[in-house]
This record gives sequence, C-alpha cells and structure tokens, in this order.
Amino acid sequence: MKNIPTSGGSYIVWFKLGRKRRITVGRLGEQVFRPGIYAYCGSAFGPGGLRARLSHHLRNSERPHWHIDYLKNCSRIVEAWYSTRPENREHFFAEQLSALPQAEIVLAKFGASDCTCATHLIYLPGASVPDLHLFPEELQILNNA
Repeated sequence: MKNIPTSGGSYIVWFKLGRKRRITVGRLGEQVFRPGIYAYCGSAFGPGGLRARLSHHLRNSERPHWHIDYLKNCSRIVEAWYSTRPENREHFFAEQLSALPQAEIVLAKFGASDCTCATHLIYLPGASVPDLHLFPEELQILNNA
C-alpha cells in the first residue's frame, strides 16, 4: 500500500462477483447482484488521500460505511486504477464507463447519493476488466490489488 500516493485523487476499483448474490446495501435495502465485473468510481480528497481510501476499499469492512463496503465484502477485488489529478474525476469515470456498450446500471444512486450521477457502480457482464486505454494518460494501475 505504500506505493499509493497520499495526495488526493479519483479512482476506479474493479470487483468480481463469482455467483448471484442477495446483498443488503444500507438504506438501499436488499439487492440482487449478478455474477460478473463491477466498477466502482470514487474520489479521495480528504485526510490520507488515495492511500487511505484505497486501503479501506481493499480490505473487508466490519462496519460498512459506504455503499461499496457492502458489495466488497462479498466479492473479489481484481484491480484498482487511480488518478492524482487535482480535480474530482469520479463523475467523469462513471459517465464514461456507463457509456460502454455492455455496461449496465444495476442500482441507481449506488455511491452517488451526494451527486446527480445515475450511479457510481457499473456492471459489466463479461469476465474481464476493460483496457486502461479508456482514460489515456490519466490513470495508473495499482498492482496486486
């Protein structure tokens, strides 16, 4: 984790769900999640920056705080991408990923209760993470996520 910058930035964490699951997601209630790849877009401009937020997302949560905490406890993290650009890019990332032909919004307002985005969780039914070229010269891959 020491290779993750402590500066602020935005990120995408990629999760794989191996089978269909019913998961209670805080106030959003019980939801059905299908097997496949999920991308969660977020930002980290508070104390500890990207290192603190991604470290949180990369481990299980005993007491879930954010929507993603409920899903990550039932799935496997396969990759994490981050940007250290000083402006918040989570909305841009969510918009770009939502525009992919195979992308689906499975739960409205997931991770986006404080903004106008449809969601910050994008479902990709395929079994692999798309190429990083979606965001050229912007994102870095966190190895060994």
